[in-house]
Amino acid sequence: GLGFMLVGENSHRVTRELTTKLDEVAPTLPPGVRVVKLYDRTELVDHVIATVRTNLFEGGLLVVAVLFLFLGNLRAGLIVALAIPISMAFAFLGMWKYGIAASLLSLGALDFGLVVDSSVVLVENCVRRIADRGMRNAESKTGSEIRTPHSTIRIIRDAAVEVRKPTLLGELIILIVYVPILSLEGVEGKMFRPMALTVIFALLGSLALSLTLMPVLASLLLPNRPDEREPWVVRAARHVVRPLLWVTMTYRWATLGFALAAVLAAGMLLYGHEAQFVPRLSEGAVALNVKRLAGTDVNEVVRLNAAMERHLLKEFPDEIEHVWSRCGSAEVATDPMGVEETDVFIALKPRSKWTRKNGAGGTPVTTQAELMQEIEDELKSFPGQVLQVSQPIEQRVNELIAGTKGAVAVKVSGDDFATLAALAAQIQGILKEVDPNADVAPEQLTGQPVLQVLPRLDELARHDLPAKAVMDYVEANGGVAVGEVIRGERRFPLVVRLADEYSRSPRAFSRIQIPTAAGRLLPLDRLADVHLAEQPALVSREWGRRRAVLACNPGTEDVAGFVAEAQKRVKERVKLPPGYRVTWGGSFEGLRRFQERMAVVVPLALLCIFVLLYLSFGGWADAARVFLGVPFAVVGGVAALALRDLPFSVSAGVGFIALSGVSVLNSLLLVTFIRHLRDHGHPLREAVREAVKARVRPVLMTALVASLGFVPMALSTGMGAEVQRPLATVVIGGVVSSTLLTLLVLPAIYVLFDRTDEPAPTPGDDQVPREGLPGLAEDEEANGAAKDLAAAKKPEAAGAS
Repeated sequence: GLGFMLVGENSHRVTRELTTKLDEVAPTLPPGVRVVKLYDRTELVDHVIATVRTNLFEGGLLVVAVLFLFLGNLRAGLIVALAIPISMAFAFLGMWKYGIAASLLSLGALDFGLVVDSSVVLVENCVRRIADRGMRNAESKTGSEIRTPHSTIRIIRDAAVEVRKPTLLGELIILIVYVPILSLEGVEGKMFRPMALTVIFALLGSLALSLTLMPVLASLLLPNRPDEREPWVVRAARHVVRPLLWVTMTYRWATLGFALAAVLAAGMLLYGHEAQFVPRLSEGAVALNVKRLAGTDVNEVVRLNAAMERHLLKEFPDEIEHVWSRCGSAEVATDPMGVEETDVFIALKPRSKWTRKNGAGGTPVTTQAELMQEIEDELKSFPGQVLQVSQPIEQRVNELIAGTKGAVAVKVSGDDFATLAALAAQIQGILKEVDPNADVAPEQLTGQPVLQVLPRLDELARHDLPAKAVMDYVEANGGVAVGEVIRGERRFPLVVRLADEYSRSPRAFSRIQIPTAAGRLLPLDRLADVHLAEQPALVSREWGRRRAVLACNPGTEDVAGFVAEAQKRVKERVKLPPGYRVTWGGSFEGLRRFQERMAVVVPLALLCIFVLLYLSFGGWADAARVFLGVPFAVVGGVAALALRDLPFSVSAGVGFIALSGVSVLNSLLLVTFIRHLRDHGHPLREAVREAVKARVRPVLMTALVASLGFVPMALSTGMGAEVQRPLATVVIGGVVSSTLLTLLVLPAIYVLFDRTDEPAPTPGDDQVPREGLPGLAEDEEANGAAKDLAAAKKPEAAGAS
């Protein structure tokens, strides 16, 4: 029995309630009869939610650890960490309001690093400004110290105002980059729109917190005398960045050339990279579609199915929990198929119990993909059948998308069955050439044996018999309903049919004696031609035309590349007669729609971001410098995909979209502070160096919390991790390259293309800065503190101190 769910219902709740009802029914069953639950969707849902919960928890711990490590202040770390649960509460309220269920996709792309970015920048700036106040008090000759609560509140207010613009812009930009996902349609829209909405809800909550609650908590909880010495991690980072910054600013044209070459190489690598719709989710169950010769007897089908089940249970005792087969069409024909076609469902045990060894190398089988290959190899010993290995949900989704049970469907439309069969056979050979490991199963258009009875009208007229006299026996061979048997409230049709020997043997059927009007008995073959004929086994139509379909599961993850190569070869080598055409369908169509939609929507979103930056900076130069974070982030994302040998998919595409917002935020922090220093009279090169020095901590913090929040997703091997892995990999790799751009390449580009007038550089201005030489770092820190103290005494520079 199969349980069906109404449209719009929650599968987890319905399945749980169905299980409860089965438990209630169990005591009423006759003795010796029991109900065994063979496949339960809630097991997959529970495993996937457990994977998501574990990844979010571990990611949250990593984010909090980074906060404490870089801020060096327990109170500051707790203030920023509070943004995580409160922002999640915003997200859950939005999900409840708009009916978004907690699932792998709605929560799978949520990164606590993105949630706390704006709060990180604000609290870090507050801690830095309070520490600067402490350093000035320590070096003041008058000995007067300013530690009153009112002065602390004023410093926190000024610090919040100072970073309000970049943080607000950064959050808005991250929100904008998720808008294109909301425009997705079809299957990909159903899958990824809930994810985008959940992230948007969390970011809106984070934005509201950074503007309201975070400054209040900072004024209440931050100490008036924080540790004036920065954490060792920040000092070590500055020590590493200084000489690298000197190299990039000294060799600016070489730095620019290297950056452009990296972007070009990433573009070329992405253009030829493997691609698929979405990564294959391990469902914890396997579905085999078995096709045999048309006309195979139902008893033979049942015998073969039972033999396959016993063989699988014998060969995989520690991997298979249940195995059962279903052939033909049920009373509720939601999945119509012939008797010769069988669906074999295999429920798997937890992976921790698997002991199967890989047949090729003797290594343990650890993934479901490897186990599916082992199962397919074992069943190849059964002759006369074609296998397609899939999963229950995957198989159903493929049927809904393309009308077949394969990931790729090739449809040949035309009129003549023989021509359709010949074209399908030719295309099948080409598909096997492209990928010898592909499972290709064509529809059986012909081959159905049929007992054909053609009345001889002249003989019937000679013996004064109507054609019905012959056709009544033909109908009786299959069964004629003559009444109804009632037993209690149950009704059964009463059917009369000929003996089994007549249905099994055409010769016996042709010797049936038919009475004539004169009372003679004539054999049926005297009055009609009786013989076996081969007729169409299946007649399928699409848009009013006959069609032949080849269902194919490629043996590679590069489904898009497989389809592209197959289409090219079919177009070159298959000559279609007039009136015939070949169409392609399957899950790869979702990837194609995604790419076509993103080619239009993403440039519009990026244009909106650039316009927002232009209006914020009042010019295109700084807006362009900030915008450079997008291509450099793509470099790292593409490199990470290539290093982990992951194909491009819709999941990876969503990662690139999210990455563009994070990269712009980091560049925004640096460029905004450079402009701030330039507005207060600092020379260009000094402003750039001081901005990098001051912004090392917030840039590294925002980058690390954004990337480390995705590390558990990138490394997880639990059920459902397959969908998260490409997205997390892209974000981690892109954040690394974006951070390198922000701290090293962007300063060189800023100096290279800045056309504002400034005093001529003094000799040695481009030489190694004193802070980059061993033994002089402490002197430089003291000089910097003295400069800050001198600037603080000037009324006009009070706001910048």
